[in-house]
Amino acid sequence: MTKLIKKYELGDMQALYYTDDAKKNAELLLMPAGIEAKERQIDAGHDHPDNLVQVKLAGDIYTGCYSPGVSLRTDDASGLFHYDAQQVKKQGDETDIVTVLKDERGLSVHHHLVYTEGGRALRSFTIFKNKGARKVSLELLSSFSLGKISPLMEEDGKDTLILHRIRSVWSMEGRKESIPFEDLQLEPSWTGHAVRCERFGAVGSLAVNRFFPVMAVEDSVNHLFWGAAVAHNASWQMEVYRRGEEAQISGGLADREFGHWMKDVFPGEEFKTPEAFLSVYGGEDKEEIFRRLTSALDSTLDAGPDTEQSLPVLFNEYCTTWGNPSHENIAAIVEAIRDKGFSYFVIDCGWYKMPEVPWDLSMGDYNVSKELFPEGLLKTTAMIREAGMKPGLWFEIDNVGSASEAYQDTEHLLQRDGQVLTTTSRRFWDLRQDAVQEYLTEKVIGTLKAYGFSYIKIDCNDTAGIGCDGAESLGEGLRQNQEASVSFVEKIKQEIPGIIIENCASGGHKLEPLMMQKCAMASFSDAHECEEIPIIAANLHRVILPRQSQIWAVIRETDSLKRIAYSIANTFLGRMCVSGDVLHLSADQWKLIEDGIAFYKRLVPVIKKGRSCYYGTKMTGYRHPQGWQGILRENMEKTEAYLLLHGFHGAQGEEIRIPVPADYEIKDVYSYKEEKYTLKDGVFRYIFDEDLKAVCFRLEKS
Repeated sequence: MTKLIKKYELGDMQALYYTDDAKKNAELLLMPAGIEAKERQIDAGHDHPDNLVQVKLAGDIYTGCYSPGVSLRTDDASGLFHYDAQQVKKQGDETDIVTVLKDERGLSVHHHLVYTEGGRALRSFTIFKNKGARKVSLELLSSFSLGKISPLMEEDGKDTLILHRIRSVWSMEGRKESIPFEDLQLEPSWTGHAVRCERFGAVGSLAVNRFFPVMAVEDSVNHLFWGAAVAHNASWQMEVYRRGEEAQISGGLADREFGHWMKDVFPGEEFKTPEAFLSVYGGEDKEEIFRRLTSALDSTLDAGPDTEQSLPVLFNEYCTTWGNPSHENIAAIVEAIRDKGFSYFVIDCGWYKMPEVPWDLSMGDYNVSKELFPEGLLKTTAMIREAGMKPGLWFEIDNVGSASEAYQDTEHLLQRDGQVLTTTSRRFWDLRQDAVQEYLTEKVIGTLKAYGFSYIKIDCNDTAGIGCDGAESLGEGLRQNQEASVSFVEKIKQEIPGIIIENCASGGHKLEPLMMQKCAMASFSDAHECEEIPIIAANLHRVILPRQSQIWAVIRETDSLKRIAYSIANTFLGRMCVSGDVLHLSADQWKLIEDGIAFYKRLVPVIKKGRSCYYGTKMTGYRHPQGWQGILRENMEKTEAYLLLHGFHGAQGEEIRIPVPADYEIKDVYSYKEEKYTLKDGVFRYIFDEDLKAVCFRLEKS
């Protein structure tokens, strides 16, 4: 029988800690505050109380019930760690609830649940400590584990529980997937015997390669949502676990089975997991749980560089020069965009390339090309600053290309099974080595300082996969290497205070919370000129803050005004970045772009802090989108908003109706022509008169 250890009120959430007489586990439940009316049901005992830390050591028994190979979560082995004590540490506006589990071998796990006053998400992590007499090897150690989901459902919750997760592939990031537990075969058996588990995640150095490290579970009957996000830039996993009627969720580092990870912890040592963000919500808004998770980064960004607080507009020359920037063509671009509202000018890949060698084969040496920049980069950066823009520069810090000298420096590159780890055209620095850190300090930080760059775009165009040599397991080697990668990002920030860092990995392959905390913004995708850009950009509101989501508007001289308005309007879903044929645009084309820049700047307060609501056609294929999409984004004070509409194939002639909060009036419209619409009695009405069209309406309370 379970019994309450203690309940903590954490803003509009409550954390309830339970133990049981039999196994002496310590279980953590999260619930919305004010749920006391059904507290008797929450407190009711259950058959399989779940420890708030999932830990598996090599040599300990595995759970039976057909779970080996399916899950390392362990009813029995975790049961070796018994609840010992709990303490609360308060410092400033932070409350840290520390729950300690111990076993008889001198081992302990310390689970931390941290609440910041006013926050809507909690931080969770675990510290494993070895005060025993011998080395132990971790096979699994969770950052979080929440028990008894959902405590308010009847019996086994038939047709009640739904898993929401966010899928991701290159140039189609952020597709939401909602699956009933029954479709995942997560309903209990007739006896409650046999483990049911859905374990998923990403393996490799691109943490958003297949899934985002984000999940939510919905109790669709009682309108409750639990959400979690893991902040980790290497292999990670999430699990939905069931044995009997209750369900549990956990996540953190990818374990031995899923991510080839084992970690040796010697006597006197300890090991800390990556952090996770957790939240819980009660209500009927299915998007709120995602907003609560992303809100965890707001305070970090508010404390970021001053220049970032106004979400300035960027120009990136990649889709203008296609990897062949030079002083000559940059000079022409700068002159064309001077005084048009741009604050950052980013020189992308290729500034270092050797003659007749593609940019993506020659990175790693990072010597300024004498052919492209015969007088060096100093003259170029001075020209950019003279035009009123901050200069930025592209690097890959993790990888080297096959045509570079660095590619042959095998002593300093990652290996697997004693062989240099090689993909089609890349190898990977062993970032754990002091010599590599010193080399990158010279080549990256030294170059940024020497030429006065205020911005760095850090790209990463391949993954190291399951891991590398040099540690007790391939997965631990990868974890250490990626930890060193983050440390170098921190070094850049320390050496060049106020620098703007863009997180890019073939577009959006590193859009996980750890890197998003370290960087000012990120490339939302490599979808540069696609019809599906607004779908991807809107989807990403669930997993990153729009104020960090850099969206490209690539303009071609052959573009119609309708197409230009479509491309520019896409960027209203995040940070505006322009590229393309700016040397050959007409006056009418430029006017529409400049109008769009001015319109974006009026939207900045709502982009920066607000809530997004989704309307439109359920999308099946993204490459050839059908129907329409509407995003209504409102500021937190509910005084300003914008409504962005995109009509895709087949939208022409379709009348749409979108509920808009009362007392709003339309103040501005961004389109390439006059538009017909109505806003009356809290309903916005509009008819698409063309396919592949975008229009945006700025609203204010009357």
